[in-house]
Amino acid sequence: MTPSLEYLRRRAKELRKAYEAGDAAARDRIARHPPRPAGAALKHADFLHVVAREAGHASWPGLKVALEAAAMDLAAKAERLAAALHLGQHRVADALLREAPDLAHADLGLECALYDAAAVRARLAADPAAATRIVGARRPILHLAFSRHWQNGGAEADMIATAEALLAAGADVDDGCSVEGDAGDRLSALYGAIGHARNLTMARWLLEHGADPDDNESLYHATEPGSRDGLALLLAHGADPRGTNALPRALDFDDYEAVRLLLEAGADPDEGIAPDPSGAPPRAVPALHQAARRMCSGRIAQLLLDHGATPTAEALGHTPWAFARVYGNRAVARVLERAGAATPLSAVEAQLARAADRKAGERDWIDMAGLSGEMRLLLTRLVWRDGTLPHMQRLVAMGFDANQTDEMGMPPLQLAGWEGMAEKMAWLLSLAPDLSHRNGHGGTLFSTILHGSANCPNRARRDHIGCMRIALEHGVALPKAAIEVASRPEMAAFLAEWAAARPGQVVEDGIG
Repeated sequence: MTPSLEYLRRRAKELRKAYEAGDAAARDRIARHPPRPAGAALKHADFLHVVAREAGHASWPGLKVALEAAAMDLAAKAERLAAALHLGQHRVADALLREAPDLAHADLGLECALYDAAAVRARLAADPAAATRIVGARRPILHLAFSRHWQNGGAEADMIATAEALLAAGADVDDGCSVEGDAGDRLSALYGAIGHARNLTMARWLLEHGADPDDNESLYHATEPGSRDGLALLLAHGADPRGTNALPRALDFDDYEAVRLLLEAGADPDEGIAPDPSGAPPRAVPALHQAARRMCSGRIAQLLLDHGATPTAEALGHTPWAFARVYGNRAVARVLERAGAATPLSAVEAQLARAADRKAGERDWIDMAGLSGEMRLLLTRLVWRDGTLPHMQRLVAMGFDANQTDEMGMPPLQLAGWEGMAEKMAWLLSLAPDLSHRNGHGGTLFSTILHGSANCPNRARRDHIGCMRIALEHGVALPKAAIEVASRPEMAAFLAEWAAARPGQVVEDGIG
């Protein structure tokens, strides 16, 4: 009879208790399956690891997947494997395939996502129309393009051979799927390769076979850290940066080279200055304003001026120099001053500039109602920039509302969590915010941190586990399913250990 997870968890607790009591048999079990270097302090996850090894599995997460898979029918296993390949949950995919090797051939979508070119060719030879038939939620070429299997040893040659087989059978390189059920918005196969899977080889193949580089998503996401080669690839294939918001996105990361590439490809640094005839707010933020509020370097500001940016143009109610002064970006301010663009500040702008310069006086109390729409969002703009905590603290001391949300309903607390900025999160939690708030995506603080740990462009240098620890210490519930969907193994291990130590904090409902 297969033991239950609960039984195995109890075994791990018993092992830990015996080990800490000095029991020789327990110490021998640890020595046979050492979870970490000798002498290192052991955590609850280490005892789970030993129990999993004794049960014949490489790890506790692998054991969990195997036990859960044993309770699934074939359709459920196939769905779980498809999700794992899409999300890059390699340990889950590997465990499912160890448990049920035949699962790799459950349908054409999985064969494509696993780069099984021989199986794909055989299936299409028997049924060519399958190349354009939806499998699950998308057609086969999208399963291929969105798959992150290349990160887990999938061979490029097999991937390309799979793509060639699909194309020969009639697959469309410009195929796309709806965004979260919204038929009015599409994510293309090219976006799947370059923006989701970060698979430059797949993206190059799609472009070389006629994929449209102007798909309204790929260029924007190719400006994010680690994607410079993808940006150059898209521009080399004729991508037009105008109207894509790619230039402001590159400025988000103070990326001089990406900004240069976009400007030389025709990006308009003044896009967003002219008012929309419909009265709607501009989609793009003018480049100099964006450079100022994203704390970009003076070198980037000069590059924008050299490419025709208007230094005194007003947008969002303010000039670029006012933005630079309010945000405390002295490097951009100095460049604009040399260009003769030091425009007069309004009384409110001068007040906010004093806060940025650490010169605010006792009478500098902020009336939120008197701020422009953009300035009311100042905390949400500052929260995800490094080194801005003292500035934020001064603004709150002057009367800023620390719960003011941005355009997507994200308060500073959730933005700090998504970005993995633990120190700012701890301070914002000290202000007693509403922990039950749901943002415009429907997310909570917990789900926002979890999503950020897998998707935040700056995640490699941020502390999402620290943010999650702080949130849980403040009583945020831990959804049981979160342990399974966490893409980063270290986050999954942290959540599993927390759940085992504090089972009363675990809830059954969703991630939200």
